[in-house]
This record gives sequence, C-alpha cells and structure tokens, in this order.
Amino acid sequence: RYNINADTVAGQIAISLQAEKLIYLSDVGGIFKDFEDPTSVISSLTINQAKDLIESGQIQKGMIPKVDSAIQALEGGVNKVHFLNGKRTHSILLELFTDSGIGTEIIP
Repeated sequence: RYNINADTVAGQIAISLQAEKLIYLSDVGGIFKDFEDPTSVISSLTINQAKDLIESGQIQKGMIPKVDSAIQALEGGVNKVHFLNGKRTHSILLELFTDSGIGTEIIP
C-alpha cells in the first residue's frame, strides 16, 4: 500500500507539464489572515510570505502540505498557484477573470 499526497502529486505533475498555473480546489476559500473571519482571505502572496505564514503557525493542518506543494511547483517553474473554494459556483472563472479574484494566489 502507498499513501501518496494528492497535492504533492498535483504539484509535481504541474512541474513536469511546465504548466503556467496550478489551481487547488478544496472546501476552503484560500489562505486567511484570520481563519475565523471568512472575509480575511489573502489575495496574493509571494513564496517567502507563504513560508513565513507556515513558520508563524498562521497556515496550519491540511493547508501546510498544499502550500508546501505550491511552493515546490513555483520553485520548479510554475508561474502561479491558486487556492480556491471549489464548492463556490464559477470559482475558477471568478479567480482568473476578475481583478480581485476570490481566493489566494501564490507567486514567485
């Protein structure tokens, strides 16, 4: 038996495909300044800012492997990674084709 993290696999596939973007869909709307406040989504982070949020404990639990795999993908050549709530109608379109987006993007 194997226990392979799907987020890690997605990041590695994005690197192998030389993907421009990687989009993670979950039941969480992105990375938050305050997880208890659903309006506090952080719209954009750099790799270093994301690492700082992990080290400070602001990013916790199941988001850590997601963000780690996003960082690996960015360091491997992917240009941008998005975290979106996949349960929200049209979430990908709202993120990619509006100025402010609805989730969190991480950039190099």
